[in-house]
Amino acid sequence: MSELQLAGQTVVVIGGSAGIGLETARSARAEGADVILTARNPDRLEAAAREVGAVSTAAFDATDGDGLERFFGDLPQIDHVMVSGGGPYYAPLAEMDFAEVRADVERHLVLPMRVARLATGKVRPGGSLVFISGTGGRRRGMGLTLIGALTAAAPALTENLAVEIAPIRVNLVAPGFVDTGLSASLLGEGLDARRQELRDRLPIRRVVGPEDVAALSVHLMSNTALTGGTYDIDGGQKLV
Repeated sequence: MSELQLAGQTVVVIGGSAGIGLETARSARAEGADVILTARNPDRLEAAAREVGAVSTAAFDATDGDGLERFFGDLPQIDHVMVSGGGPYYAPLAEMDFAEVRADVERHLVLPMRVARLATGKVRPGGSLVFISGTGGRRRGMGLTLIGALTAAAPALTENLAVEIAPIRVNLVAPGFVDTGLSASLLGEGLDARRQELRDRLPIRRVVGPEDVAALSVHLMSNTALTGGTYDIDGGQKLV
C-alpha cells in the first residue's frame, strides 16, 4: 500500500466550496490531509465541509483584507494554502466597468500577495502556496485586455513570491478550459458544443475536469522540489 502524500499535514483551501477548490480539498483529504475550507457563501461552504470532512470552515470574502487577516491570525500552524481562482472579467475597452477592473486586480494580484505575506510564520518551512491562473488570457483580441495583463503578471508574481517567502514554496497552476459550474455559467447554451469541440480537437481526446487540476495541485503541495513554477494543464490545447 502506497504512503499517502499529505498524511499528517493541513491544507487550507480559499474558495473551497465548489469547482477546482472543492475538488482540491477532496483530493487533499483523500491523501491524508486535514482540510480547512473558506468561501463567501455559508450554506455552500457548510455543505462542502460535510462532503469532504473538513476540520473547520470560515465564511468570508477573501478580498476583504481585514477578514483575511483575522482568518490567518486564528489559524494553527499549517502546511499548504491553495487559492482557487475567481472568474475572469471580459470587456472591450470602450465598455469596461473600472470598478470591476479594480475588483479583478484585487482577486488575481492583490489577494495572492496578501496571502503570501500572511502565510509567513503560519505555513511550515517546505510547505506551499498554490495559486490558480489560466491560459485563456494568452490570446490577444477584443475584450481580453485586462485578463491578458493579469495572466502575464501571474507567473512573475509567483516567481518573486517564491524568492521572498522561501523556504515556503509558491507555484501557479494555469488551466485551459475546465468543465466546472463556472465554465457552464460563462458559456451558457454553448457549453455542450464547446465540450464536443474539445473532445474532437484536444490531443487527450477528452475535456479537462476539476479533478485533473486538483491532482496537479496536490502534487505541487507534496513535491518539495517545486517552487516558482507555472504549470499548464490544458489537455494539449495550446498545441492545436
